Amino acid sequence: MTNMSVALLAKAKPGSIRKSMYGPATPTGLPQLRAADLPGMVALPVQELFPDVPKAIYVEGDDLAPIRKATEEALANVNMDKIKPRSSVNILTSQYGFMIMGSFAYREMIRTIKEVVERRTGCTNIRLRIATGFRLKEPEEIIQHFELDKMFNGKVAPALYIDQGVEIETPIGKLMGIKRIYDADFIIHAHHGELRELDMHRMISRTMKPFSMSYARFETRSVQHMNFGPRSANLVPRLIFESPFVQKKFTFGIFLAASPQGITGIEAGNDLRPIDRKLALLAFKSYGKIRELYNEIKDCVCIMDGTGEPRYMVGGGTTFGNLTEAELDLFDLDTVPVSLGFGLYQPPPDQPKLKPVNPAIRAMVMNHFWTGVPHMELANACPMILVGREMTELVAEDCMNLQMIDSVVTAESLPSAIKFAKRLAQTDKVIAFDGAYGAITCSEPLAEHLIARAPVANQRVEGELMPKWLRQRGFDPAEAI
Repeated sequence: MTNMSVALLAKAKPGSIRKSMYGPATPTGLPQLRAADLPGMVALPVQELFPDVPKAIYVEGDDLAPIRKATEEALANVNMDKIKPRSSVNILTSQYGFMIMGSFAYREMIRTIKEVVERRTGCTNIRLRIATGFRLKEPEEIIQHFELDKMFNGKVAPALYIDQGVEIETPIGKLMGIKRIYDADFIIHAHHGELRELDMHRMISRTMKPFSMSYARFETRSVQHMNFGPRSANLVPRLIFESPFVQKKFTFGIFLAASPQGITGIEAGNDLRPIDRKLALLAFKSYGKIRELYNEIKDCVCIMDGTGEPRYMVGGGTTFGNLTEAELDLFDLDTVPVSLGFGLYQPPPDQPKLKPVNPAIRAMVMNHFWTGVPHMELANACPMILVGREMTELVAEDCMNLQMIDSVVTAESLPSAIKFAKRLAQTDKVIAFDGAYGAITCSEPLAEHLIARAPVANQRVEGELMPKWLRQRGFDPAEAI
């Protein structure tokens, strides 16, 4: 690792924020000031902390040509013989893919899929489906913002978890898919492989998880979230994916692979299992280290300053949810994570009930985030300061967190909110989740701390944790090199 001087670190570059009805109703839909613009905030390069983290072929603002090339190369070895000129095909996508680095890479991957399939099969009846986890109007916003109706000649539609269902026979009984997902002869599973929802999937059948979440009605989503534990829940998406109904329609999967550095490449294939293996190894090598580095943070103030809900907001190339549970090794299959489902409300009898939020998070400043997802545990865990009248009005009307407004305070501006938060938290270590990949937006004191502790986190992962994660999954250690 190189020796870095905090004084020489560059100014942080936050990710773009997409305007949404689920965000604060400011004149522009954006915050007046970004966290990166605060005095003393710097960009701490991930590559300098961990030189072996897989490098990116794309970060926000770059030329999209590498994404197009990587998609074409990944599809070159994919069998598309199922698809005929007169077939109908649904390309299945996720709302969360449209949050990654402004979504320009995800959009380009989808565009390239459509063009390659048309060219190789002669099929022109290719439709786009956008699945959503919570916010029902978000797919419509995505379609309009990215002009996807033009890209697909009007053949684009949301796929909502409350839409008409379709029964899928599985070994554990009938589960419910979304009819609009499966209303074509064939489906293409176009997803993303960055690290989120780790507390639920544990990097087991990660590639299949959308089949019980994004592509399923709420009854089946609830089965995974609440009826099963954080290990056995991974059975549900696999049973749906391997069902005769889905296999008859499935053609191939294609994933936007990422590390904290940015988009590292495109993985595609007719068999999801090899892709699952590649994404797991990528996660251990890259996200494993940054998660352990976040575990070295013992006190901090967190600023929410990006697109989406807090737990899935990105900072330093990984989501806030990975900091909220950084003190737990979620890659370790011998432990039971807190989770927001089964693990939080039904812990095993031999384990104490854990806190749902990392106690190192001493205060939160909400400069910009979207509502529509339950996260009352955040406001109950530590002081929460909202920035501005519009953010206060947004939280007051949030039907998913009805009591949150009673547990927060409001500051007129971001600088005053940070000043107050530091005093409450009694720390000058600040980290922002602002959508940035490749670098952590943080205060100089936190940057100094992370630089000093990075070798410790690196050694722990390489010498202790990585061998355990690989052994638990039956991986050859040589695969991680």
